[in-house]
Amino acid sequence: MTQAALIDGKAFAATLRGRVAAAAARLEADHGVRPGLAVVIVGEDPASQIYVRNKGEQTAAAGMRSDTHRLAETTTQDELLALIASLNADPGIHGILVQLPLPRHIDSAAVLAAIDPDKDVDGFHVINAGRLATGQPGLVPCTPLGCLMMLKDALGDLSGLEAVVVGRSNIVGKPMAQLLLAENCTVTIAHSRSRDLPALCRRADILVAAVGRPEMVRGDWIKPGATVIDVGINRVPSLDPAKAAEGKTRVVGDVAFAEAVEVAGRITPVPGGVGPMTIACLLMNTWTAACRSAGVEPVLPDA
Repeated sequence: MTQAALIDGKAFAATLRGRVAAAAARLEADHGVRPGLAVVIVGEDPASQIYVRNKGEQTAAAGMRSDTHRLAETTTQDELLALIASLNADPGIHGILVQLPLPRHIDSAAVLAAIDPDKDVDGFHVINAGRLATGQPGLVPCTPLGCLMMLKDALGDLSGLEAVVVGRSNIVGKPMAQLLLAENCTVTIAHSRSRDLPALCRRADILVAAVGRPEMVRGDWIKPGATVIDVGINRVPSLDPAKAAEGKTRVVGDVAFAEAVEVAGRITPVPGGVGPMTIACLLMNTWTAACRSAGVEPVLPDA
C-alpha cells in the first residue's frame, strides 16, 4: 500500500505570502493604501516573543506596515484598552492582533471585544464569529482558514464530503466546522464527550484533528484514503533516552503520523503542515481588511 501524499504547508504558505505581497503592492499603487498590521504583546512569554518577531518580519517582508507594541507585564487593563482604542482610530492600521496569553490580571475576553471587528485579523471577535456562522463577509481565524485553503487545493470541490473535526475550540474547531459547512461538506464536531470517537473518525473523508493531545488520533481511526489535517503542535520528550533525560523534546501533532501515513490518502506533517499557514493567512487577513477599508473587492492574484 502506498503512503499518503504529504500536504506541504511550508511551500503553500510561501506561495500565499508571495501572492499577498503582490496584492499589497497593487493596492498601494492603485489606491494609495499600504496595509498595516499592529501586534501588541504584554509581558515576556518566550514563545509569544518568537511568534511576534516572526509575524513582524513576515509582515515587513510582504511590503506592509508592521508596528509592534511591547508592553510590560505590569501594564494595566485600562492602559491596554487605551492602546487598542488608539489603534482602532488609526487609519494607517488595518489589522490589530493582541498576542495571547495575556497576564492573569487582564481579562482577555474584554480586550478582544475592544478590537474593531473590521480590524480583528485574528477573527476572534464575536461579531466575526457571527458573520462566519451566518455566511456574511468577515475576518476568519487564521488557522482554520489556512486548513481550508490547503484542503481546497488538494481536493478541489469539497461538496458532499463527510468531514469530522475533532475539537470544539473557538479558535480552530468551531470556525473550521463553519468553513467546511459553507463548502457543502457534511460536518460532525467530535470532542471529549463524544461516544466512540474512533468510529466517528473512520467515517471522515476529511479529518481535522485540533485537540492538543499528542498523537491521540491513531492510524486505525482513519478511513483509508481520507485527507487528514493535523492542527496539533505538542512538545513531547525526545525518543533518545539520553536526550530525554536532558529535557530535550520533539514536536508531534495530534495524529500518530507514522501510523496515519500508512492509511490516509493525504496528510499534513507536523511540523511543516498547518503551522506556516497561520501567519500567511494573518497577512492575507490584513490585506483583506485594508481592501475593505478602501472599498476595494479583495481578490488575490493567481500564484
